[in-house]
Amino acid sequence: MTPQHLVEFGWGLANTETKEKGPIAGWSPQEVLNHPWVRGFLTPNGWNSTIESVAAGMPMFSWPFFAEQQKNCWYTCNGMETGMEIDNNMKKDKVEKLVRELMEGEKGEKMKNKAKEWKTLAGEATGSQGSSFKNLDNVVNHVLLRKS
Repeated sequence: MTPQHLVEFGWGLANTETKEKGPIAGWSPQEVLNHPWVRGFLTPNGWNSTIESVAAGMPMFSWPFFAEQQKNCWYTCNGMETGMEIDNNMKKDKVEKLVRELMEGEKGEKMKNKAKEWKTLAGEATGSQGSSFKNLDNVVNHVLLRKS
């Protein structure tokens, strides 16, 4: 990411005039994703932030840089339909359009609904009778405790 990318992104955000509607935070703890006033999350789509966004039912602005981030971005934007990709050549007009679409548009509403669906599914999978819980229990029992 270059300084010019940050300038374009910054102006794109400034042009949305979100100041009167809510703050834009540079960094905050992941718990903020569960606050009802938070409408979107800018993430490079690392594994942890992607999973935390899913668990919170939060739509994402995906801005991947390296490693698993590109694949996670693809899944959130195309497979799960909970993300909008910000590519490295993004100009301020496009950033503004994406932010407005998430906050006010039809695609943004669809993303919010999909994010809520994925939150429900994630909660079910990690619950005491869920598939993730059972699979982790199996790993502990069979591999670590050597139970059959």
